[in-house]
Amino acid sequence: MPQVAPFYSLRGISKAFPGVKALDKVQLDLYPGEVMALIGENGAGKSTLVKTMTGIYQPDSGELCLQGQTVSLATPDAARSLGITAIHQETVLFDELSVTENIFTGHYLTHGPFKTLDWKEMRRQAMQILSDIEAPIDPDMLLRHLSIGQRHMVAIARALSFDAKVVILDEPTAALSIHETQELYKIVNKLKASGCAIMFISHKFDEVFAIADRYTVFRDGCFVGQGKIDQIDEAQLVTMMVGRTVDQVYPKQKLPLGDVILKAQNFSHPTEFNDINFELRSGEILGFYGLVGAGRTELMQAIYGVSENINGTLELQGQPLSIRSPADAIKAGIVYVPEERQSQGVVLDLPIYQNIGLPQLNQINKNGLLNQRSEYALADTYARRLLVKAPDWHEHVGNLSGGNQQKVVIAKWLATKPKVIILDEPTKGIDISSKAAVHSFMSELVEQGLAVIMISSELPEVMGMSDRIIVMSEGLQVAQWHRADFNAEKIVSAASGGLNEKTIH
Repeated sequence: MPQVAPFYSLRGISKAFPGVKALDKVQLDLYPGEVMALIGENGAGKSTLVKTMTGIYQPDSGELCLQGQTVSLATPDAARSLGITAIHQETVLFDELSVTENIFTGHYLTHGPFKTLDWKEMRRQAMQILSDIEAPIDPDMLLRHLSIGQRHMVAIARALSFDAKVVILDEPTAALSIHETQELYKIVNKLKASGCAIMFISHKFDEVFAIADRYTVFRDGCFVGQGKIDQIDEAQLVTMMVGRTVDQVYPKQKLPLGDVILKAQNFSHPTEFNDINFELRSGEILGFYGLVGAGRTELMQAIYGVSENINGTLELQGQPLSIRSPADAIKAGIVYVPEERQSQGVVLDLPIYQNIGLPQLNQINKNGLLNQRSEYALADTYARRLLVKAPDWHEHVGNLSGGNQQKVVIAKWLATKPKVIILDEPTKGIDISSKAAVHSFMSELVEQGLAVIMISSELPEVMGMSDRIIVMSEGLQVAQWHRADFNAEKIVSAASGGLNEKTIH
């Protein structure tokens, strides 16, 4: 059987920016009808590579080859004209335009001598593309009325409207539910069947092994290796990514649990969740698992004092607790690290040391006078403990990688010396090395007697780090397991509404 030639290849690609070499003589092959997973930590060069493959950047050296012929991609339009398109995690779409308008923005179809916009044909093609990817979306609906998953389908339809031959999926499942992720897999398989060459970028190994045929690993802007996915395992991939063996991705230690720190009874909200009951002990990591929309985040925000109209009771160390605002929660010793770190967790335009000191400005700056030396010293203590990578603590947080931004958010709240820390998707969108650092620090926290609540949509993470798991579905607490009884199939089934047991031991 003759060997299939790559459809799109990169050979010896280098790209440098002032002070940094982003890509150093890297190589990559995409085959027709196959998915190639590009794997690497934040800072490995993946984003620069995608921009080079799609005409946003021009390489300093090396060749881009399409079907064996060297090509020059001077602009993104030049790439699209050759059928090369990318679907990013946060594709820019327009809320006040219809689905059809979003799909054809920038390449509207026209007819007649006066180049009149051909809305009838665009709507017909939009319907056809949406039908091909089995996305039941009205092409006339305004984008603002769609869910996150539906918006992602529109972004995919937009990419396919260019008659794509090479499709690059950059962290495509970051904002999708489990069901929406499964729907995306179906679309990817349809694209494979049609002969598309696909590049899939993800930090989630379960996705990589579920969807990819081949892999390519980058580290620090360099090519490390490539091969067929069925000839490697996760441990080998991790070693290739980080340059060292990571013995424990989830460094959970068995510790004796202490007294009950936080207790919720009959905790309810009129629209988000109902009748939630749990206890949290010192030294414990309590995991909350569920599908998108299960009410986990809303529950934690209510505990933190963000929400109003809450019924039920909270106790902290056996004493009734009334929390009417986040300031009350922080004062009581409860802190919350949000999922959306850039919009809710940090101020991107401020330096690291000022971000870490924000919750404690009154304590640091006595008598209303700024004490930047004390603020910097506080940041130095906690940024070092979390291994934040930056030239110094004057660096603006917006210049850091996603993983290091997350470390700054956690450092900010740990500096308040809380009793309870709530981590909402603490490793979302960060690389394996940064995940390992966050997990290690979680273990360190509980060793010191802190109590941790972790919301995670990654089943390996919530099973790997939790002492107990509470599963929520549609605002209800539907199941609970202790660590010795964890079972992946039962946990997923409960989250999907497949179990009737209120509590499982």
